[in-house]
Amino acid sequence: MHVFLCDFLLDIVQNSLEADSGTVSILIEEDRRMIRFTVADDGKGMSEETQAKAQDPFYTDGIKHAKRKVGLGIPFLKQTVDETGGEFSLTSAEGKGTTVRFGFDMMHVDTPPFGDLPSTLVAVFSYPASCEIVAKRSLSTSLGSGKWEVRRSLLLDALGDLRSSGSLVLLEQYLRSQEDDLDAIRISHDPEIR
Repeated sequence: MHVFLCDFLLDIVQNSLEADSGTVSILIEEDRRMIRFTVADDGKGMSEETQAKAQDPFYTDGIKHAKRKVGLGIPFLKQTVDETGGEFSLTSAEGKGTTVRFGFDMMHVDTPPFGDLPSTLVAVFSYPASCEIVAKRSLSTSLGSGKWEVRRSLLLDALGDLRSSGSLVLLEQYLRSQEDDLDAIRISHDPEIR
């Protein structure tokens, strides 16, 4: 079930990784009020008909999860976005890829908590697909901003095999330090958080 915003992110990224993508790009942009996610891939893409069906909770292609009779990832995401005054868009072209954008009003009482982004990205980067994965994160406050970027190819160069526990621990520590830096900006530059 989707308890955190990171659960929605992981679900959409998994779709991209399973779409025979060469590159999957993850962009997370946060400002004082909104958090926006963009997941773009250059995978097999979808026809307009398939895009419409992907947003229907009572549709599944029967391939990804052969025993399931429903596909709930995108419909749950859309429902949560709609209920919290957020944003959602899905664009895709067969043979060219798919882009899913979604955003949440962080001040809305029903917006789920953000979740554990470092653990989510460790799961993404350690996924056994051979594609390039690029994650970018930015935060803009009223008085300051910060950002970071991580590329799978550079992680492989620095850490080697991303399936070993030592590499995964180092990756998670690195991602946590990046998020800690953003938290310091958020706390020191936004008086309403203190």
